[in-house]
Amino acid sequence: MNALPLILFFLAVTAIAYRYYSAFLAAKVMALDDARVTPAHRFEDGQNYVPTNKWVLFGHHFAAISGAGPLIGPVLAAQFGYLPGLLWITFGVVLAGATHDFVTLAASVRRNGKSLAEIARTEISPLAGLTAMVAILFIVVIALAGLGIAVVNALADSPWGTFTIFLTIPIALLIGQYLHRSKAPYAIRNGSIAGALLVLGAVVAGRFIPGTMLGALFTMSRPQITIAMAVYGFIASVLPVWMLLCPRDYLSSYMKLGTIAVLVIGTIIVAPHIQAPAISPFAHGGGPIIPGKLFPFVFITIACGAISGFHSLVSSGTTPKMLNKESDARMIGYGAMLCEGLVGCVALIAVCALHPGDYYAINVPPAVFAKLGLSTVNLPHFSTLVGETLVGRTGGAVSLAVGFAQIFSGIPLLGGLMSYWYHFAIMFEALFILTTIDTGTRVARFMVQEFLGRAWKPFEDTSWLPGTIASTALVVFAWTWFILNGSISQIWPMFGIANQLLAAVALCVGTTVILNAGRAKYAWTTMFPLAFVASTTLYAGYRSIVDNFLGSKMMAKDPFTGYLDATLTSILMICVIIIIAASARAWMRAIRGETIAFVPATAGPDHMHLPGSGCC
Repeated sequence: MNALPLILFFLAVTAIAYRYYSAFLAAKVMALDDARVTPAHRFEDGQNYVPTNKWVLFGHHFAAISGAGPLIGPVLAAQFGYLPGLLWITFGVVLAGATHDFVTLAASVRRNGKSLAEIARTEISPLAGLTAMVAILFIVVIALAGLGIAVVNALADSPWGTFTIFLTIPIALLIGQYLHRSKAPYAIRNGSIAGALLVLGAVVAGRFIPGTMLGALFTMSRPQITIAMAVYGFIASVLPVWMLLCPRDYLSSYMKLGTIAVLVIGTIIVAPHIQAPAISPFAHGGGPIIPGKLFPFVFITIACGAISGFHSLVSSGTTPKMLNKESDARMIGYGAMLCEGLVGCVALIAVCALHPGDYYAINVPPAVFAKLGLSTVNLPHFSTLVGETLVGRTGGAVSLAVGFAQIFSGIPLLGGLMSYWYHFAIMFEALFILTTIDTGTRVARFMVQEFLGRAWKPFEDTSWLPGTIASTALVVFAWTWFILNGSISQIWPMFGIANQLLAAVALCVGTTVILNAGRAKYAWTTMFPLAFVASTTLYAGYRSIVDNFLGSKMMAKDPFTGYLDATLTSILMICVIIIIAASARAWMRAIRGETIAFVPATAGPDHMHLPGSGCC
């Protein structure tokens, strides 16, 4: 089958959804009003609350939410065939994922930029807030480990990619200083152009690094990459948001959006043939990559790209503290998620254009591949062109890079640059992941400070340096430990389950916010996706515990890991069930017209609006 109808189908559905459905959500469901002063202006401190141009903030927000999920998830889910993933990404993103992101962002803006857990505490119940805090902290650590391990596997022993990624840090610091201090009328335009050109220059410069003294310096092992990433995550979380995190994410978003645009155009021009079947024989189970059947595991394997609970942490973390006016939330919250869906769609098409033999040879160990009865087709030729061994490079990143490089090489006059396209794709994937690592660490730091602030008030002040350092160190240590002691096969299923359970929590909060604001007739916009995501993910969690984590293979190989995975997954599932039950009680109160006391709109950033404040 030709790939062209697939990409056009996705683009048509999402364009219609943004034009009409997002406008409905903005005007009717959340009632955005530019007359309201956003927290970025009300509590501007130059540190975390910073009014930001909507295009800059869109770039930061898109870069923050677009981690490994929309890239790696569709690659792994291609085991089930191209059709299940395409349908889930397309309809999941417009009805569930983008709605989830937008509603969370708008709710947080109306509550002074408070976190999802704090909103749950005030909108649902103190028990729900405490449970959500515990669940979110577990989920964030697992999510950052799941995303981080992908970049570790991609950059290990790759001096070209490591050098390029390193250069983006000083470039971001330079552009961040310029954008923050310059008063020139075209500062944003000039800084954006200069930053984008410097990032592209870093990619080209990386080509000449292997084989040199710098190449030896930037050739790092898996543990070394992990430690370097931990140091970066710590620094990015502690520095003021405008100095490193925002400009780096903003500039990398040019690389991301530009690459996706070229891939979309390239897919249309090249129109690669889809080699994967619509539904594969592994849809009924027994697959070598994802253990389990198509239902429900496709819905946790493809998380980001369709719906991602991690996005609710960004939408109630850094972004609402930087929103210039309420109407910007539609483009940033709903629109950025549609772009992530496009990323997932293109990733799915790219990897499904590989021959099945090549796809499985890359994504499973050689011993497992030998039992599948398949043969490679183009992989030996690809390995020669790239200059690296591609067999048995599990985790999804390498097969996706090969798929991207194959599309790029099919564009007229670009066919002789396979090695460039491959390493560019590896760098492209690493940028996606690292921008989530830095923002995710900062968001987790906010939550830890809020939690510890209940015991000692100074911790609640996000500008208090000792509290910032201590909470950041705690978060970084946790996800670093998982990366150093885990594997992609262990962490990714847990990441998918945790991520979707967090999405269920955010949709619970969103439904409660809508009902508490007296808009019960619009509650279906979050309640329907909540019912689907919660039911499929809880079932997937149960099957994972019984069949995978406590299964005979895991128990024979590593019983400690099996019990640990089963325990953490069980804790998360119990927390979500508690939150759903507490939410149901809050919904009944709202339907009966009961209200609770709330803090006036003039409250500072350490307070928030409660039901009755006209927050929606």
